[in-house]
Amino acid sequence: MLAFLLKRVGAAAVLIALVSFISFALTWITPGDPARAILGVSASEEQVAQKRIELGLDQDVLPAFWSWVTKAVTGDLGASWFTNQAVAGSIADRLPVTLSITIAAVLVAGVLGISLGLWAASRRGVVDSLIQPFAVLGFAIPNFIVAIVLLTVLALNLRLLPATGWVDFDDDPAAWGRSMVLPVIALAVAATAAVAQQTRNAAIETLQLDYVRTLRGRGLGAGSIYLKHVLRNSAPVALTVLSLQFIGLLSGAVVIEYMFALPGIGALTVGAATRGDQPVIQGAVITVVIAVVVVNLLMDLAYAWLNPKVRS
Repeated sequence: MLAFLLKRVGAAAVLIALVSFISFALTWITPGDPARAILGVSASEEQVAQKRIELGLDQDVLPAFWSWVTKAVTGDLGASWFTNQAVAGSIADRLPVTLSITIAAVLVAGVLGISLGLWAASRRGVVDSLIQPFAVLGFAIPNFIVAIVLLTVLALNLRLLPATGWVDFDDDPAAWGRSMVLPVIALAVAATAAVAQQTRNAAIETLQLDYVRTLRGRGLGAGSIYLKHVLRNSAPVALTVLSLQFIGLLSGAVVIEYMFALPGIGALTVGAATRGDQPVIQGAVITVVIAVVVVNLLMDLAYAWLNPKVRS
């Protein structure tokens, strides 16, 4: 297990390094003049040239990337070119919002998706025929459409939940939970459909295996068969789907944060991209990449625990 863990950690480190360089290079060569944007049209060419030197824009991409890396490994992601705020501080303020709704959506999708998938596989018939259209609709309907429906029905018409805004957990736990409900549902619908569909298919295949039939023939209870055997064999498929959904949910959170006026990292990244604020963009990208890599590493470890053959 240790060798498996070291191999995965090494691969994760290489992935982070490659994505960091690619994203840095792409933002570095993007057309535009941040120095001119910062100083305005009234600034002289001499002032603009001096500003480029201050920002390091006079360097080639490799020296500039190395300068960024040597600081980033110590936790210094630089400062915004436009607001002069520390990038690490800005991300630290906003990341909990994005991670809260994303992780909550993954948990909801995991619990509901696996439950629905096992239910459909065990019952078949009417239950299965009802879950199949739900899975198709979940795939087909974009999360912003779900968000619009939720906002219209639950927030504006019924006034059951707040339409926009965010409350920190430390300020009011109950209000924090209420502010999360609609964004989490909007994100979780498609992920739940994906997990339910894949869990159903995996469970049906497992139920057809000889050892499961043998267990039934020996009189083992249905609950024990599903929980100890079918679920264990179907879990790796569900975990794989959840790890992929986490990546999609992080990207989908950008739209959801905008629609529900949430102060997350998505809104920060969009604003930075609009201005061409390279340090903020790079800091946000590397933060998201690390979050994705960590989640996938945890999924790999869980997969290896469930299926020892994977370790080799």
